[in-house]
Amino acid sequence: MSLKYIVKEGFTGIKRAKLAATTSILSLFIAVLLLGVLTRIGFNIYSQAMSIKDLIEVEVFLFDVDERTTNQIRQELEQEELVQEVTYISKDSASAIMRKEFGAGVEELAELNFLPASFRLSVDTDAGADKIETMVSQLRNLRGVDEIEYNAALLRVMESNLNTFTFIGGGIALLILLAALILVYNTIRLTIYAKRDLIRAMKLVGATNKFIRSPFIVEGILQGLIAGGLAVICVFFIFEFAIPFYLADLGTLSWPYGRWYFLVGAMLILSLIMGWWGSRWAARRFIQETYISG
Repeated sequence: MSLKYIVKEGFTGIKRAKLAATTSILSLFIAVLLLGVLTRIGFNIYSQAMSIKDLIEVEVFLFDVDERTTNQIRQELEQEELVQEVTYISKDSASAIMRKEFGAGVEELAELNFLPASFRLSVDTDAGADKIETMVSQLRNLRGVDEIEYNAALLRVMESNLNTFTFIGGGIALLILLAALILVYNTIRLTIYAKRDLIRAMKLVGATNKFIRSPFIVEGILQGLIAGGLAVICVFFIFEFAIPFYLADLGTLSWPYGRWYFLVGAMLILSLIMGWWGSRWAARRFIQETYISG
């Protein structure tokens, strides 16, 4: 099998069915572009949501207990699986924080030193609200613990919104992928139909199915490469020029995982896979049907 012939026929197929190939490339381009835009926006939304979740802390307020009991409570807290960091805030530190947050107007009140000592816990919010609430319920039974403050409602809202966003975003992405894949499939099918007489003749002289369908698969890959390249260029233009110029207040949205090549690579690979899969799907089915129907 001649690689040169296969590649040449792949390009010839695009030239021969220009309208169908253009439609397929445009569909792939729009699909990959939309997925790239949704991914970058979605990543930034998700990152912001996770930042807010990370700010959720559990504060354990203590009765007026001695140092030994305080140390025992600290050890109990540090042994909890969901606790990532334990910070002790003494009564004097609590008064200092009060002065800093509310200004000189509370100076006399802060000097009364009436605020209780506490432990501020940084917890693993990825574990979920249910597990954290179970931990909080157990911590309330510790000797020397007066009260525990924890914004369970905020964490539940964040989890619910993230799940909804993921479900809707995933559904939209699947619909876009399916639509583009079907269009590639139909394009290759039309190309095969236009060459049905040549395919029958090649079959009669002993050409294998693999040899016949290879140029069509190359054609699909080329369509995916062209569409992916155009989509990448548009993503750069939208996020690096258009949004900063027209929506300056929005700021610059970060690239997923802080590097441009992760998203760019994913877009190109996805576009190539869709072009390859759609063309292979059509070629395997319709080359056999063309031969049988002849």
